[in-house]
Amino acid sequence: MNALDRYFGIEAAGSSVRREVIGGLTTFATMSYIVFVQPTVLSAAGMPFGSVLLATCLSSAVACALMGLFARYPFALAPGMGENFFFAFTVCSTFPGAMGFSWQAGLAIVLISGLIFLGLSLFGVREQVLRVLPDCLKHTIAPAIGFFITFVGLQWGGIVKLSPTTMVTLGDLSHGVALITIAGVFLIATLMALRFQGGILIGIVVTCALGLLTGVMPYPESKVDLSFETFFNLNFAELAQHWDKALIAILLFFFMDLFDTVGTLVGVSRQAGYITEDGTLPRAKQAFLADASASCVGALFGTSTVTAYIESATGVAAGARTGLAAIVTGICFVVAIFAAPIVHIVGNDVGPAFYGTGPTDLHVAMYPGVAPALIIVGLLMMAPLRHVNWDDITESLPAFFTVAMMVFGFAIHEGISIGCVSYAAIKTFTGRWKEVHPIMYAIAVALIARYAFLV
Repeated sequence: MNALDRYFGIEAAGSSVRREVIGGLTTFATMSYIVFVQPTVLSAAGMPFGSVLLATCLSSAVACALMGLFARYPFALAPGMGENFFFAFTVCSTFPGAMGFSWQAGLAIVLISGLIFLGLSLFGVREQVLRVLPDCLKHTIAPAIGFFITFVGLQWGGIVKLSPTTMVTLGDLSHGVALITIAGVFLIATLMALRFQGGILIGIVVTCALGLLTGVMPYPESKVDLSFETFFNLNFAELAQHWDKALIAILLFFFMDLFDTVGTLVGVSRQAGYITEDGTLPRAKQAFLADASASCVGALFGTSTVTAYIESATGVAAGARTGLAAIVTGICFVVAIFAAPIVHIVGNDVGPAFYGTGPTDLHVAMYPGVAPALIIVGLLMMAPLRHVNWDDITESLPAFFTVAMMVFGFAIHEGISIGCVSYAAIKTFTGRWKEVHPIMYAIAVALIARYAFLV
């Protein structure tokens, strides 16, 4: 115990080993839904479910260890919500308007973006990069992705469906899939309102139990195969063939990770009292390096960008103050591998066979086990919208377009792209061009050229 105290500074931080363990367990309980969600989301890109499950747990464990040992903060890390949907539904999707990369090439893109983030963390340039994007887009990108995630959750839960006239319409709310999804949403919301730790996890488990008892969710016919198929299986050659799309994907992954990391580290650090009087975070460089290294590890293992989780705040609220809590959370991710059969039930696609076979009833997939969690996670990502200056049309229009085009265009990268272009355009048309960073103009011109010549 003395060795732990000396290394992590537990007593100096006003904590104890017991509080650190409880804090680490609390953080895992609140973010463990990613163990269920990540394999389900990435399997939509053709990735093997069992291998992604293994990659998710092991990369999260390594990432938490890096943060705990080197930065000595109680920040837990795992594949980010938002980045995983961008990976599966934009970068590696064959949907119209998507980039169409194989998942092997997608992992190569994630690795390159992680290496860029790692390099900028080493040289301390991340703050300057963050200044390039205007506040209205910084405060809008995460909520826009939240709307996108919610839209997918509504589809997977049978609450909305394909329409031949309006594209999307209300689903059959009397069907079992929709009913247990709605029940799951209200259960999770109720648990969160009552401040139950791990409300999302409990909601997933109860929803699946309800689905199994009612026969809406069948037991999987096959066992989950915990393979290493995604590990170190990257394809860089494909990026050279479509370098324009690859470059856009790399930059977007980079910026998404940057926003997630900065927002999480600053937010949780303020809650824990780490921020000094001059507004700096001690050992910030180590924290950013750990986060960037985690992204690289995640790509090599076979999962989308690994980043710091805001759910770490629950562990801090439970008393965690040092890196030992992050180590405990990492150990929990390793233990979670043994829950693979349960995860396989949650991620089982009940599909159109349980929801009709007509042209208006077909879905891409239906996962009522995770649909409520996606809807609630989307809700939790809405908060930054309150910081947008809605009274200034030059700020609100780009924010609005970012959300609208990301959801209705069903493409995360298109929402961000159109937000950047509209920001530069409206500021210029209103004579406020000095408010636009020169790099933003370069980005806008490049995106306009893409729309004009490459699309």
